Parts: sequence; structure tokens; C-alpha cells
Amino acid sequence: MSSQDKNTALLPSGFEDLLMPHAEHESKAIERIMSVFSAFGYRRIKPPIAEYEETMLVPGPGAFLADVTFRMVDPQSGKMLCLRSDITAQIARIARTRLSEEPRALRVAYANDVLRTRASQQRTTRQFAQVGCEMIGQDDVQSDIEVAVIALKAASELGLKQVTMDFALPRIFDAALEASGVAVDQIDALRAKVSGRAIEALEALKKLGLNDEAQAQVQRLEQVVRGVNEAVEQLGLDNVSLTLDPLETKGFEYHNGVAFTLFSHGVRGEIGRGGRYDIHTGVDQKESAMGVTFYMDTIRQGIEFEDGQKLIAVSSDIDWSELSALQKEGFVILRGSSVAGATHKYIDGEIKEI
Repeated sequence: MSSQDKNTALLPSGFEDLLMPHAEHESKAIERIMSVFSAFGYRRIKPPIAEYEETMLVPGPGAFLADVTFRMVDPQSGKMLCLRSDITAQIARIARTRLSEEPRALRVAYANDVLRTRASQQRTTRQFAQVGCEMIGQDDVQSDIEVAVIALKAASELGLKQVTMDFALPRIFDAALEASGVAVDQIDALRAKVSGRAIEALEALKKLGLNDEAQAQVQRLEQVVRGVNEAVEQLGLDNVSLTLDPLETKGFEYHNGVAFTLFSHGVRGEIGRGGRYDIHTGVDQKESAMGVTFYMDTIRQGIEFEDGQKLIAVSSDIDWSELSALQKEGFVILRGSSVAGATHKYIDGEIKEI
């Protein structure tokens, strides 16, 4: 490739060509996650890549996307368009409009790419796939538990090493400061006191003397943690740990209840994030939802797939019916004279290993 060709092949910062085998590995991982969602009744929907600013950047999940969202003028309508930077905001729009008459609890799932105007220290790419599910219209402990357990089961299906679900209660931050008498610049000491293994950290958190509203959230979180822990044992998910960092607020700007971040040993950054939030359905009207989103750019660091494909080299003049028979035996056909990458070859009706 000439230097001129190399220059024209350059991509904008934060964008990449996802080549083989990584593109196929990501596709397989998405399929596994979506299979878990589907098995629990979450039906897939597919929002558009672009929509009007007035429907995307609204109170709720969309309210905090303005700084990372690509915008342009629609040449047809003259209105401002947004390229999606987060799918949860689109799910919220669909739930309050096109699916507003669907019975609740409404369970939906999605798997699509998003675009961001800028990268971050944790995420250097500006285009990545989000895979998630949302339970809309049911606000109780069992729905919190369901989404959390489904997230852990999906992570387990990917074969990720040691998965940690780190719970948070982003809306109790101020109440915790008030109850403890700790100044904001001394928050690290308080955080260390109430963070750690989930059950033990919850006991420390309950001793802070929080106000009634915050205490109610702590009690609900305790029920969720115990329910998730029970499910983990019943499912035999021995690679899962539950921890608590109740004062974490970063990334939970629109969450107002139980929230969590997912990590995996050996993977830099979070592999997913979830929690409870409100969908604004009208003036002073809201509908509660609970969801989780996986980030495939991060997950790719921790997944390994054995291709295990039997690639058989065949002559290009072989009858197509013979090729079909070989494919039914599990072979992937490589037609032509080249045997590069082949594990077998087909000569005179016989299969031979290379």
C-alpha cells in the first residue's frame, strides 16, 4: 500500500474497522446475550439511527446526552436531527408513544451501535454496540432482581472471568453526607466505610442514621442483594461477586433507585451498567423502568471463542449438490485453488485432513 493509499484509509479518531475474527466474535457474543434476554420474555426492537432532537434530548435518559450527541439539520424538514448516542433514551421514547398501550410490565431488548461526539478516558472509541434490555411499568423489588440476575446470567453465558456486580444508590449521596456529618472533600473516608462486599457494606450503611427516604432505598437494595445472591447460588454462578459502592454517582445521572455496574477480571473498564429510572410520559407524569446495558467494545477484551470450524478446500468445478452435502456435515466451503486457512481438502469424493 502506498503512503497515499494509507492516508486515504485513515479513519477519524475514535472510529475503527472491526476485522475478522473480532467482528464475528462480537456478533456471537451479542447473539448469546440476546438469547438470554429472549428466554425471559424480552422482545427485540430496533430504533432508528437518527431522530429529532426534540424527542431524543428530553427529561429522563435523554436529558444528559446533549454533550455527546452528533447533531445535524435534516435537509427534508429543516429540523435538528440527533444521531443516537444511547439507546435507552430511544426505548423511553418508544415506551411512552408507540408502545404506550402495550400491557405492563413491558419487556424489550435491543442490540445496535451508538455514536458519540467524543471519547473518554475509559472508552476511547466513539462508535460501539450497546446490547440491553428494559422492564418498563413495574416498580418493585422483584423487577430489580430479575434484571440484575438476567445481566449476570448473560455475562456468564459469555464465559467472562470473575464478574463483579457493584451496586449503588446514587440518590442517597446528599443524605449520607448529612447523616454522617462528613464534608464533601472527605467523602473518600465515608465511602471506604460503607463500601465492599454487599451484605457487610449494607450493615454499615444502615448504621449511618439516614433520613426515612434514603433508609427506604437502603432497605429495598438489601432485599435486591439478598434476592440476587440467592439466584446466583441457585444458578451455580460461582464466578460472580456482589459488592456495594452506595455513594457512586458517576454514570448514574438519571437513575433514581437501585443501580449497578458490571466488571470482569482482566477487562479494563465496565462491561455493563444498569439501574432504575423514570420515563417522563407527560407533565408531572412518570413511568418507572429497570434496565441493563452491555458495552460490546469493552466485552470484546474478555471473550474468547474457539472457531472450531472445519474449513474444506474444494475445486470450483465440484457439483453444488456435493457442496451442500459437505455443509450439512458441518464443513465451511472454500472454493477455488487456494487452500489457505483450510483444515481439510475434498478430492475425488474423499475428505482428507490437511
